[in-house]
Amino acid sequence: MAGDAPQPSSPTATEPVSSVPLLRRRGSYQRSMSHARDELSSFRTCLRWMCVDHSDGGSAAASWLVFALLAVAVPVASRVALPRRAYDTQMQASLTLSAALAYLTLTSLVRRRGLRRLLYLDRLRHDSQDVRAGYIVQLAGSFRLLACFVLPCFLADAAYKVFWYSANRPFPSSAPWWWLAAACALEVASWMYRTAMFFMVCVLFRIICYLQILRMTGFARDFGQCADVAEVLRQHRRIRDQLRRISHRYRRFILYCLLLVTASQFAALLGATRPHAQVNIATAGELALCSLSLVAGLLICLHSAAKITHKTQAITSIAAAWHADATINTQDCDQENPRPPGNAYLQQQQAPLCTSSGDESDDDETSPSEDSLDTSSKFTSFQATHISYQKRQALVTYLENNRAGITVFGFVVDRTWLHALFMIEFSLVMWLLGKTIGIS
Repeated sequence: MAGDAPQPSSPTATEPVSSVPLLRRRGSYQRSMSHARDELSSFRTCLRWMCVDHSDGGSAAASWLVFALLAVAVPVASRVALPRRAYDTQMQASLTLSAALAYLTLTSLVRRRGLRRLLYLDRLRHDSQDVRAGYIVQLAGSFRLLACFVLPCFLADAAYKVFWYSANRPFPSSAPWWWLAAACALEVASWMYRTAMFFMVCVLFRIICYLQILRMTGFARDFGQCADVAEVLRQHRRIRDQLRRISHRYRRFILYCLLLVTASQFAALLGATRPHAQVNIATAGELALCSLSLVAGLLICLHSAAKITHKTQAITSIAAAWHADATINTQDCDQENPRPPGNAYLQQQQAPLCTSSGDESDDDETSPSEDSLDTSSKFTSFQATHISYQKRQALVTYLENNRAGITVFGFVVDRTWLHALFMIEFSLVMWLLGKTIGIS
C-alpha cells in the first residue's frame, strides 16, 4: 500500500554482510589517545615553558623567535657590547651550537611523530603491567633528573654572572642600576635556556632506553617459563625493531654531539695551555662549567645506549643456558617430543645447589652487575623441554647472529666501542699536550 512505511531492503547475495566493526574496541586504542591530565601533561608544560611547542603556526613562530633571541642574539650582543672576557668566545659558541643541535632534533621528532609516539606510550598496551608501572614512574621522575643537572649549572652561572657584573661594571657609571640587572638576567636566562635544551634531549633519550630495559628485564625473567619459540622470536624481533627505530632517530644527535663536545674540549684545552694563559676561577670558571655540562649530557646518552645494548645482548647467554639445561635434563631420547623430568628428579638436582651455596658464596661475587639481567626465576619448571632440540638450537643460533642494540650508523654502542672511543680521545689529548706544553 502507498501509506505503508518503506521496509528496509534485505541484503542480496551480491552484497555480503560483514560483521567486522569499522573501528576497534575502545580499549585497544585507549592508550594512544591524549587528554589534558595524562602522563604527558608535565612534558607538554615543560615544552611550552621552553617554547618548543610547534602545535600550530603561531606557536612555531614564537618558538623560533625565542630561540633566536636567547640562543643567538643575547650571546652575540654580550660578546660585542660587553668587555672581552677570557674564553668567552669558545664558551658561547659551544653552548649555542649544542642548543641548536638539541633544538633541531627535538622539534623534528615532536613535529613528525608527536610526543606520545616519540615516548612509545601508544605501544604500552602490548606490555605487561610491570613494564607500564615502571615506565610511568620513570616518566614522573625524569624532571627531577633534569633539575639535578640544570639547577646546579644555573645557580653556579648566576653566581658567576653576579660576581662579574659587580666587579667589572661594564656600563658607564651614569647608567641606571637596572641596566646591569637586565643584562645579567638576560645572560643567565640565555645560559639556562641553552643548557636546559641540551639536557632535555639527553634525558628523553635516556627515558626511551629505560623502556627497552624494562622490556628486556621482563623478557629475560619469563624466558625459562616460555614454551613457544615463535613467541620468543616475536618478542625479540619487536624489541629489536624498536631499537632500530630509536637508533635511526637519535644517531645524528649522538654523532654530532660527540663531534661537538670533542671539538669544544680540544679548543678549551688549547686555549688553557697557550703561553701566558691565565687559568683560575675568575677567568676560566664559566668555561669549566660549560665543559662539564656538555660532557655530562654526552655521557647520559652514551651510558644509556651502552646499557640497553648490553642488556639486549645478554639474552643470548640466557638462551644458551636455557638450551643447555633443557637438553641435559631431558629424559627421553626422542627429540621431537621429549618428556619433562619428574618432580623427584628436579628436587634431587636442586638440593645440592641449595646446600652448597651457603659457605662458598660471597656477597661481592654473587651480586649482579648493573648491566646483567634478572634471571633468578628461570628454568624452574623446565617447560622448555617440551620444545624440540632443533627449535631450541635454532633459537640460540638466531640470537647469536642477531645481536640487537643501539647503533650509530652501523656501529654498535657497547663497551668495546666506548673503549675504542676513549683511546682515540686520550691519544689526541696527549698529542695536543705534547705540542703545547711538552708532555710526551
